[in-house]
Amino acid sequence: MKQRITNAKIVNEGSIIEGDVVIKGDRIEGINTPPSDGEIIIDAEGGFLIPGMIDDQVHFREPGFEHKAEIATESRAAVAGGITSYMEMPNCNPLTISEEKLIDKRDRASAKSLANYAFYLGATNDNLENIKSVDPQLTCGVKIFMGASTGDMLVDDQKTLEGIFSSTSLLVATHCEDTPTILAAESAAEKKWGEDIPFSEHPNIRSEEACYKSSSLAVSLAKKYGTKLHVLHLTTEKELELFEQGPLENKQITAEACVHHLFFSESDYAEKGALIKCNPAIKKATDRESLKNAVLTDVIDVIATDHAPHTSEEKSRPYLKAPAGLPLVQHALVSLFDWYTNGSMSVEKIVQKTAHAPAVLFQVAERGFIREGYFADLTLVKSNDETGLQEVLSKCAWSPFAGHRFSHQISHTWVNGNLVFENNKINDHVMGRALGFNRG
Repeated sequence: MKQRITNAKIVNEGSIIEGDVVIKGDRIEGINTPPSDGEIIIDAEGGFLIPGMIDDQVHFREPGFEHKAEIATESRAAVAGGITSYMEMPNCNPLTISEEKLIDKRDRASAKSLANYAFYLGATNDNLENIKSVDPQLTCGVKIFMGASTGDMLVDDQKTLEGIFSSTSLLVATHCEDTPTILAAESAAEKKWGEDIPFSEHPNIRSEEACYKSSSLAVSLAKKYGTKLHVLHLTTEKELELFEQGPLENKQITAEACVHHLFFSESDYAEKGALIKCNPAIKKATDRESLKNAVLTDVIDVIATDHAPHTSEEKSRPYLKAPAGLPLVQHALVSLFDWYTNGSMSVEKIVQKTAHAPAVLFQVAERGFIREGYFADLTLVKSNDETGLQEVLSKCAWSPFAGHRFSHQISHTWVNGNLVFENNKINDHVMGRALGFNRG
C-alpha cells in the first residue's frame, strides 16, 4: 500500500518546495503527484521532510564491547535521531581487518539493525594485502588511525602508510592525531597533577599541534599518490588551511566535522567533564566558530557524529582512566536545527552536509536525496517549542546534551519505505539493509 506524506516542506538539492511525497514499497514513487485510492496519509503539518542523515562515522561496539552498546540498541537511537544509514568503525573485538570480519558484521546487522549499514575495513601495520584484495562492495572505505591511541589499530609505520595510500582505490578515512606529541603532553600533565588531571587539560594534551602534525601528513600522502582521502572529525582552525573550498564533486581530499565539535567548546569541561572527553578533543570556542564557518563555506564537506558510547561508570573515572567518546546519534540532527532556528545555517545546508554529501562522497547507490525511484529513506523534522531530551535510547542511557532544550524534534523516520520511528515509538519489525555503492 502506498504512503503519502502531505503538507511537507520538502528539502532537497538546495531548495524547499511544499507538497507531498508518495512512497510505494521501498521507493519514492512520486513528488507532488495526484492522489490515488487506498493511500495511507501522513500529515507532515508543515514540517521539514528531508533525506535521512547518512552518518559516516559511528562506533556501535559490536562485537566485543556489548556492555557499552550493540547494533540493535544504537540503530534504534539512530533512527529516533533521523539517521537512516550509518558507516561503522573497525575498532571492535575482534578488529574488522579482513573480508571475513566485514561479512560477520554485515550478518549481525542484517538481523539487528533498524537503519541501513556499511562497515569500514580497518588498517593495521600488517594487513596491507587484505586492503588490496577486499571486495569494494563489502566496505565503505579503509579506516586508518594515524597516531590515535587504539592499540593494534595504530598505523605508525611510514612504509605501511605509503603502501596503503599508493595501492587502494577505496576512499581512505583517517583519524589524525600524533601519538608521540600526545604522550609527551600527557606525561607532563601527570607530573603536574598526578591522578587529578582536570578534564579541561584534554584539549592541551590532545593539542592542535598533535592534530595538525598528523592531518598534514595524511594530506601530503594523498597528494603524493592521488589517494581519495577523507579526514575525519577536524577540531582546529589551523587544520582548515589544508583543505580547499568548493563543490565536493571536484575534490580528491575532503573533510568532516562532528556535531559535538560544532556544539561544545573548552568552556564546557567545567560542567561536563568526562562526558565530553573525546578524541580528538573539543577545543577552543574560536576553533568551533572556524569549523562552523568552514561548513558554511564548503571547506568542510560532511557533518557526522563519531557516536562512541561508554557506560556512566566508565565515564566517572579520573581523567587518565575515563574513556574518550560520546553517544550522539539520537540528538545530532536536531542539534543542527538549532542553527537553523538562530539563523546561522539554512535547512538546505544541513541536508547538504548530512545526506547529499556523504552519499556522493562514498558513492552510495540511490540514497541521500529525495528523488523518484530512490530508496525512501526520509526524516520528518518539526518545530516543537524548545523540546528537552527524549528518553535516551543508546544502551549507555546518558547524553552530553542533558540540560539542553532543542528547537526541533524528529517526529518520523522512514528506512526503505518502512516507518520505523513515529512520535517517539519504534517499529522494530523490519531491519535495514546493507548499503550498495556505485563502484566496481
